[in-house]
Amino acid sequence: MKRVLIVEDVTETRDWLEEATLEAFPDSDIFESRNVREALFSVKGHKFDLGIIDLGLPDGSGTQVISALSDTQPEAITIVATVMGDDASVVAALSAGAKGYLLKDSPKEVFVRHLRQIEQGIPALSPSIARRILDHFRKTVVTTETDVEANLTPREKDVLGLIGRGLRNSEAAKALGLSESTVASHIKSIYGKLGISSRAEAALQAARLGLTDT
Repeated sequence: MKRVLIVEDVTETRDWLEEATLEAFPDSDIFESRNVREALFSVKGHKFDLGIIDLGLPDGSGTQVISALSDTQPEAITIVATVMGDDASVVAALSAGAKGYLLKDSPKEVFVRHLRQIEQGIPALSPSIARRILDHFRKTVVTTETDVEANLTPREKDVLGLIGRGLRNSEAAKALGLSESTVASHIKSIYGKLGISSRAEAALQAARLGLTDT
């Protein structure tokens, strides 16, 4: 039913991955590669439904294989199977096109369950990896918003907060004791710094930065 590429240099682990794959998908046609070179050769010659790929290979990184599959066979589901659970490895694999990330220290029954869930549209992610992805996303969003806020001057924050609450330029100018032309100048600067072009976007940014609280 499935044509699966397993890329793993350790024989015992490769056998373990094959057993788990056949338990999850009994009708699978499995191709095995021990390194990047063999895997890239297989990718050129065959179409795969699923790739289970280690990252640390003798002649390079499994991300090379992931990229090759993603570029030439985008319909294939590529899953990392590794002991490397650090942020850099996770981000590199997902950026290369991996659609799942499983740690090989999982019990076989758990690994098999993750594989079976793929057909239900559920990403194959070890719980600790899912937490890392969420933490990374949260930190990235917080950092981005902090950078945006730091890029605005105190007066620009005042103006953004007022127009974010729906005040017209004249009303914001009166509230801040400024001329309308000065407020308009501040708005132009705000739009440029935030990469926006409308009051609706300005209101959204103001709310995200907590500038519309009364």
